Amino acid sequence: MSEEDLIQDEVFAPELMARVRQIQLRTRRMVSEVLTGAYRSTFRGSGIEFDDIRPYQPGDDVRSIDWKRTARAGDAYIKTYIEERELSLVFAVDTSRSMDFGSREFTKREVAAQLVALLSYVAARQHDRVGLALFGAQAGLWLPPRKGADAVARVIREVLAAPPTAGERSFADVIDHCSRSLGRHSLLFFVSDFASSDLTRPGELPEWSTKLSVLARRHDIVLARIVDPFEVEPPPAGWLTLEGLESHKRIEVDTRSKRVREAWRAAAIARKAAVAALAARSNLDLIELSTDGNVADPIAGFFAARGRRRRGSR
Repeated sequence: MSEEDLIQDEVFAPELMARVRQIQLRTRRMVSEVLTGAYRSTFRGSGIEFDDIRPYQPGDDVRSIDWKRTARAGDAYIKTYIEERELSLVFAVDTSRSMDFGSREFTKREVAAQLVALLSYVAARQHDRVGLALFGAQAGLWLPPRKGADAVARVIREVLAAPPTAGERSFADVIDHCSRSLGRHSLLFFVSDFASSDLTRPGELPEWSTKLSVLARRHDIVLARIVDPFEVEPPPAGWLTLEGLESHKRIEVDTRSKRVREAWRAAAIARKAAVAALAARSNLDLIELSTDGNVADPIAGFFAARGRRRRGSR
């Protein structure tokens, strides 16, 4: 199936399909053998299925010993596993209004679509399945993991096509939905700007962080945080009128004021620290993407760092 065939769908408006085409072409050029190899070595094999129990043999990994069976039998036994032939790669993507903000070439949602596209194309090379869970104020569209070019094209389109949702985003709902829907071990990327009010309370983690920890016991979870440079460092442009994408409240700020800029930076640091604390609590990987950068570079760096940690833990 050609690339042109993949992006022909009368359901979607021409303007949207043009954006899909742009992201498909941009991300397909980023897919390299190096990135594909890093994905394979980093994630392939992380999904394993129980196979059998057999007597321990010299040279076996002692971490595989089944201590209950060993205690009952009096001799050492180990559990053996087989690598799953396919990995399920699922993206839980935030469609809240704040994701449609962007002060550079792309909005945060478009960066999310690029992340989804790039990883989906890499996964497709390994014949892995790709799925999608959209969420905002509640859990939204659910596409079960599927293989093939059509599945890849569909998840990209849906990330861009989903209408923005107003109100406080519900991480709890999408976590519950993923917990019910993912029957087998999966690689799950939570893609969001994490601009949630319950992540801004100093020294506190949101209630849904416990649900996330439980989900992480069964699945390999990565938090992908998307930020815009304006949220980190405003331009010294003087007085600006800002309107909240979620609340629609308007405020005026003097971006040349030292006090304003220091408070702005402090708030950005606090938001970043809150997401890092969330990841640390459940021992999750965290990757940060910006609307002014190339998504392939941080993804490649993330693969390399994770690969080093896996090798170091052996």
